[in-house]
Amino acid sequence: MESSVLSSNPAAPYATKTRGECEDRLRALSIKLNSATPLAPKREINLRLERALLLTHLGRSLEARSDHLRILELDETHLTNLLELGRLLVNTGQSNAARVVYAKAVEHYPRDIVALINYGSSILALDDPAGAREQYEAALRINPNLPEAHGGMYYALHRLGERDAAELHRQKAFGSKNLFQSPYRGDAPPIPILLLVSSTGGNTPIEKLLDETIFQTYVVVADFFNARTPLPEHQLIFNGICDVEVAGQALYAAEALLARSSATVLNKPAAVLATSRCENALRMANLPNVRTAKTVLYPYALLAGDDGPAILSNDGFQFPLLLRVPGFHMGDHFIEVSEPSALAAQVATLPGAGLPDANLLAIEYLDARGSDGCARKYRAIFVDGQIYPLHLAISPNWKIHYFSADMADRPDHREEESIFLGDMPSFLGERAMAGLEAIRDTLGLDYGGIDFGLSPQGDILLFETNAAMVVQQPDPDARWDYRRAAVERIHAAVRAMLMKNVTQS
Repeated sequence: MESSVLSSNPAAPYATKTRGECEDRLRALSIKLNSATPLAPKREINLRLERALLLTHLGRSLEARSDHLRILELDETHLTNLLELGRLLVNTGQSNAARVVYAKAVEHYPRDIVALINYGSSILALDDPAGAREQYEAALRINPNLPEAHGGMYYALHRLGERDAAELHRQKAFGSKNLFQSPYRGDAPPIPILLLVSSTGGNTPIEKLLDETIFQTYVVVADFFNARTPLPEHQLIFNGICDVEVAGQALYAAEALLARSSATVLNKPAAVLATSRCENALRMANLPNVRTAKTVLYPYALLAGDDGPAILSNDGFQFPLLLRVPGFHMGDHFIEVSEPSALAAQVATLPGAGLPDANLLAIEYLDARGSDGCARKYRAIFVDGQIYPLHLAISPNWKIHYFSADMADRPDHREEESIFLGDMPSFLGERAMAGLEAIRDTLGLDYGGIDFGLSPQGDILLFETNAAMVVQQPDPDARWDYRRAAVERIHAAVRAMLMKNVTQS
């Protein structure tokens, strides 16, 4: 929900066309554009925009982007082109490029509400909640009742720690609008599917794997959906609520909704409710070939006080250790404390001071460094009982994320990752594979993932395992070509799992 993008909906007429009709029109447009007779700029823009929209509708994003970029050369202020190019870039995972395009749209059209909302969402996706807030505020000055603007304000303010103000916007965003119908662009009758999400975030990024030529997706905000309102028609339910630490209320609401359906449910809420960091650390502590990090939730004030080091020591923690604010991801509010004397000062850098219900996770530090001194974090995805490698991030820093790891400029690191992706069982060894299988079976999710390291003995060092793992397409750069097959294998496995579980009406 956090990164939703509004559309100006110029492609709406194609929704009623068959794929064959769209292909016919596409050929006619290409003939006109490839004519030997030069076209006037305005005529070329109109033809290219229609072709770009058709190509996007048909799932041919790379070709559509070429037409959008050509229009940008001809007229950098064309509003529809800017909005739809930005939307295409978001949907293909090119967040930085989308931000630049939406910024241009807002520069030229500062009162266009679609441009403002989408610019705000693109900024928020790049972890600038203060900047996003400015765009949502501008949108609300134009339309004070716009649910999408209130939703964006909720997420921005929540990240900024303004919880009371954020909650007001959450109520305005989802109190009246909590069911969203995604577009369908197939020829055959669609397979209707419900995707359950939480208004507070903490949702599995699965929507991009719900093929719009096969599925008609209804997104249900579970914690706001009226229990007396009939559910939309559906043949499958995917519970996309994945983070128990921020969306527990929505998971319980989802269980109540599911009691009203006989369709197959993937990622049942009860299984997700058991995947908090603390519970995973406990229930997986005795798995063979697995080492979990001791993880305990403490009141913020307790660790901020003079007795903090003694309390941690009495509970079996040693320094260095890690502190994390629950509910945040991508390394936000996640720090290392090297020694007891630094604890209070380090706690003070984390949000929570003065909040009576603020908590912190204390996490045992698991050393994932190799012989070269670099830490390694592997990610694998669980789909329908199978394990698929996704990536390997290598960095001199303990806190690793793929986007910030030491990969792009290190051919040797990319070669090591390529070997991992090409033959994970041989690369990791029998002990590690047995550990991964034990974690998969204990996790009990239809779709999930794991971030892990390896001990010198070949055991799994469990960092995190849940349904929140992102499977992103690599950047177009040729350096990442070796990663594309691994991503496609996961996408294909998800599609096969979905089709296998459709309840026939």
